[in-house]
Amino acid sequence: MSQIDPRAIVSPRACLGRNVRIGAFAVVGDEVELGDDCVVHAQAVLQGPSRFGGGNVFWPFCSVGTDPQDLKYRGEPTRLEVGDANTFREFVTVNRGTAGGSGVTRIGSHNLFMAYTHVAHDCQVGSHTVFANAATLAGHVTVEDYATVGALSAVHQFCRIGRYSYLAGMTVVTQDVPPFAKVVTRRETRNYGVNTIGLTRHGFAPERIRQIEQAYRLLLRSKLNTTQALEQMRATSNGSADVEELIRFIESAERGVTKRAGP
Repeated sequence: MSQIDPRAIVSPRACLGRNVRIGAFAVVGDEVELGDDCVVHAQAVLQGPSRFGGGNVFWPFCSVGTDPQDLKYRGEPTRLEVGDANTFREFVTVNRGTAGGSGVTRIGSHNLFMAYTHVAHDCQVGSHTVFANAATLAGHVTVEDYATVGALSAVHQFCRIGRYSYLAGMTVVTQDVPPFAKVVTRRETRNYGVNTIGLTRHGFAPERIRQIEQAYRLLLRSKLNTTQALEQMRATSNGSADVEELIRFIESAERGVTKRAGP
């Protein structure tokens, strides 16, 4: 049985799973699908068309599934798709897609969106990510699994944030951030090499990290240009799947990658 506070507003066109809890003055709009065991705290707002998996938690004053903040949007039917066990803290905003983009904003599972985080239209967010307070994604941004976006960071539209990468607080991203990188803005945005602490916490073995560090030295510290560095990385990868992932990411970058080395 679901538990719905009588002061909540739940559209008859919403679809609720089992054991959903909805607090006072929360709003669940038309075409919102909530999976089993979701919790919508008091005064949270969910709009549709949106589909949420099981075990998602929405804290007070978050607004999830709202219209895109795009001047070209004219009410076209677009949607938000969210996986399982995500946490949306206070004042988080997540917009649906646009007809000019993919039409869909997607979020995976087991993500933490701290207070005031913003995920704009047509973003594609993976799983197991962390967005610290007031981290902001412009439209069409891709954030891959296990990435961390620091507090007050801003990511330019169409940029990609690679797997296991770490953006320090107040970092400004205008180019793709490669997988495993630690990127910091101190007057200008620089790449400080491998996110060693994060990789260790995620169970990467020392030898695996060493291979990634070797690739980053070629990319950031050698006097080789990007093409030459990629050739050397490929020649010395010893079959490392992580290095191959890094190479593919760089080769597919449309906005370039953040490779100005930190001091």
